[in-house]
Amino acid sequence: MSRNGKVIVAMSGGVDSSVAACLLHEAGYECVGVFVRVGAHASEDDSCASTPTATPLDPAIGAGAAPAARRRRLRHGCCSATDAQDARSVAGRLGIPFYALNFERDFDRIVDYFVDEYARARTPNPCVMCNIHVKFGR
Repeated sequence: MSRNGKVIVAMSGGVDSSVAACLLHEAGYECVGVFVRVGAHASEDDSCASTPTATPLDPAIGAGAAPAARRRRLRHGCCSATDAQDARSVAGRLGIPFYALNFERDFDRIVDYFVDEYARARTPNPCVMCNIHVKFGR
């Protein structure tokens, strides 16, 4: 039983979230580590500093392009399997439970909506769609 309460710690595999989990655990909180897969990940061979090859307004990835093609061209970031393993390793060293949650399909729906609306010169609101399909729709 914790002396201070329970905390869910979002763990990216990076230093900041790892230190936060450590400090909370040492302060007596009952911590649970969570890594969220949203699909905006780079492959293990890609550089985290990669730059986009196209923008949502480019015809090649506009409203007429297949959703998967649009996502491939816009997908950049550092949320790889290695990052998840790093987070899991830190949680293991701290002795706290760890869960990797997969929201890739849900996130893809939000990105597809955003790109489609943007390509049509509309002002998309991905937060509303996320609330409907992810936060309150599951």
